[in-house]
Amino acid sequence: MSQDHSSTPATVTVFASPESWIESAALARCQQVAALDGMLHVAAMPDLHPGKGAPIGAAMASSVLYPHLVGSDIGCGIAVFPIGLKRAVPERLATRFPDLDRALDPQRDADDPAWAVVQGSVPAGHLDGLGTVGRGNHFVELARVDTVLDSAHASRLGLEAGALLLIVHSGSRGLGERILRTHTEVHGAGPAVDTDAYLALHDAAVRWGSLNRRVLAARVAHALGAEPTEPIVDQCHNLVEVRDGIYLHRKGAAPGDGRDVLIAGTRGTASYLVAAHAGAEANHSVAHGAGRKMSRADALRRGRAKHTVEELRRTPVGSLVVCGDRQLLFEEAPTAYKRIERVIADLVAHDLATPVLSTTPLVTYKTPDLGSVPRPERRDRRRGRGRS
Repeated sequence: MSQDHSSTPATVTVFASPESWIESAALARCQQVAALDGMLHVAAMPDLHPGKGAPIGAAMASSVLYPHLVGSDIGCGIAVFPIGLKRAVPERLATRFPDLDRALDPQRDADDPAWAVVQGSVPAGHLDGLGTVGRGNHFVELARVDTVLDSAHASRLGLEAGALLLIVHSGSRGLGERILRTHTEVHGAGPAVDTDAYLALHDAAVRWGSLNRRVLAARVAHALGAEPTEPIVDQCHNLVEVRDGIYLHRKGAAPGDGRDVLIAGTRGTASYLVAAHAGAEANHSVAHGAGRKMSRADALRRGRAKHTVEELRRTPVGSLVVCGDRQLLFEEAPTAYKRIERVIADLVAHDLATPVLSTTPLVTYKTPDLGSVPRPERRDRRRGRGRS
């Protein structure tokens, strides 16, 4: 059964089983949100964890639009692209990933074939950071379909066991941050005064995030010797949806009303593609990933005591992590996250989603990997490029 935590006037429902570990700080964040003027209902997913000013892994319905509940990475989401490769040897392919900290420049990179996915103008004219993945938990991953759990649904998507996929998790880069900052400099954590003006900017950032995922997939596909494809899944999990006159804020929660959603595990575990069918009690939303169980500071401190860099670059499932930022490797270690199987089980138990298939990572790109460069050349490589 769902765990209900009442607050006036809003209600809070946590879609997690007693076996799932939910931080008290995350529940407190939900209660703080529930106390906001105009808030109607907060639906917390099993990947719930504390965030800055708002819980992550929650869908929040209100008669008032609060930009800070969505945060700065407006448009962040996960897209899935089929990719045709004859052979997938992680050690070989890891060295072929392009530098996704380096943005595409219209003049310098005019001949880059990835531009072909840009149809018309770039949303908001925002070229800064186009084709970059960002930091934090963002990634581009080459994965293999492992277990097919719903063969009919997988067949409709054109997928079978052994098929290769590119999974892209990224957002609007600096555009969303600029939009939130413009609001908070005047209104702080208060509501949007001109909702139409905010939503126009917000919608542009959502479109930009989707375009960026396509550009990232195209850059990687070309680098690996494959042709870019259309995404079979592309769902944003940081946005505001206007639904029946109500503002539905999603922060780390994917649309769950009849959509296919890729729920990301960690860089060393499976991810799951699910058919979502969440109703009103869940604010028509599902989880977006495994969810952190450690803060970045804790993951860094504990990880350094428990893991070596090489252990984190080659995961227990045999995949490789392309990441030249050692601190980020520890912050994003699989042990810093909840068990993805528990998250999926909770979604199933609450009838929010049906698993279609699982994927296993082969190569996960985070940042350019200095570790793959012979030692004499390391000094010549730039470090710390790109900002999230």
